Amino acid sequence: MRTAGESGTGWAGDDGSGPTAPEDRIVSLDVLRGVAIFGILVINVQSFSMPSVTRRNPTQFGEFAGVEFFVWLLSHVLFEQKFIALFSIMFGAGIVLFMESKRAGDRPAMALHYRRTLVLLVIGVGHAYLLWHGDILVVYALCAVWAVLFWTEEPWTLFVIGAALLAVPTVLAGGFVLETGLSNSHAGWTASEAAIQSEIDAYQGSWSDGLEQRIESAWRAHTTGFLTTTGWRYTGLILWGMAFYKWGLLTNDWSRAAYRRLLVGGGTVGLAFVGLGLWTVFAYDWAGGAGVLAWELNEIGALFMAPAYAAAVMLYCRRRTEGPIVSACAAVGRTALSNYLFQTVVATTIFYGYGFGLFGQVSRIEQLAVVVGIWLLQAVLSVLWLRRHRYGPVEWLWRRATYGSRS
Repeated sequence: MRTAGESGTGWAGDDGSGPTAPEDRIVSLDVLRGVAIFGILVINVQSFSMPSVTRRNPTQFGEFAGVEFFVWLLSHVLFEQKFIALFSIMFGAGIVLFMESKRAGDRPAMALHYRRTLVLLVIGVGHAYLLWHGDILVVYALCAVWAVLFWTEEPWTLFVIGAALLAVPTVLAGGFVLETGLSNSHAGWTASEAAIQSEIDAYQGSWSDGLEQRIESAWRAHTTGFLTTTGWRYTGLILWGMAFYKWGLLTNDWSRAAYRRLLVGGGTVGLAFVGLGLWTVFAYDWAGGAGVLAWELNEIGALFMAPAYAAAVMLYCRRRTEGPIVSACAAVGRTALSNYLFQTVVATTIFYGYGFGLFGQVSRIEQLAVVVGIWLLQAVLSVLWLRRHRYGPVEWLWRRATYGSRS
């Protein structure tokens, strides 16, 4: 559902000469972006608070029974990979919005895009290596370098190219499983007690104690991880975001019936893939090969569930055009970059040694309590901030570095 104008945002207000005025925003995009920001924290909190191996193999650390198992199951089925996929789709939509607004304003769109992307890369590098190795901004910036070359293509072209890119890491993983078998081990699927304790000691220590661990993890993600997995996957999702925006899926331009079909169809197919992955990993007692296959099946499921979630948000925005939930999600979405980094600052302060040092010490149910607390804090602060400012603090810095002015 569009408001008075047709301009919009990538991460925050940016229409070429000044921030997008509230009356000219595409409200559904802001709400979707806010929902994605909230959703990714449910998964990211595991990386903030537990040894890295636990993210893929929850049997490696901590209790995995009773309510703890249920919390993991809920987060895996409904959140794992689903909201980062939605977040990536929104990033792709933002590229189209940015390029459209620059072209309409007769400004050097491509040059500004690359300058803007370079600034994002700098922010991401600082985030990844100084604060948290799980950063996604570096990956987005690298993908945006060439994803933008396709932005003028027709939606179906974008969708097909995106699907082809998304298939690459799945094919690579499938080849590995065929070669090694479901019952065999896989590097990274398990970790020794010594390695787990070393990671806990590093992040419970000082900032410098965790630096070596953080650099190693982030560098691996930005090199081999990017070349074999994330570069393909997130470029594909970015292209899908461009296609979905052009189709009107993200701007509430579809009929209610179409959104309901997407919600039911996408959700059903997605859950089927996720369920098959769960059956596989439990049937083979969390063996490495089965775990790799289960992870890939979950990622395939996310490709169906993320658009289904978008449809659910569109339907909600149709029914509730305003109110506290819409207002809070839209405010968080309008300040998405600031809020993404804010989550890291708060969470690392809670879990790392230079803060409260709770890394490796909290249960999954306690992690959820932290998530809800951060959600509430973000919602309140974002709404209050936007009463006095037109865009978030990091968005303002990003804009100034892109345009070289305070405008």
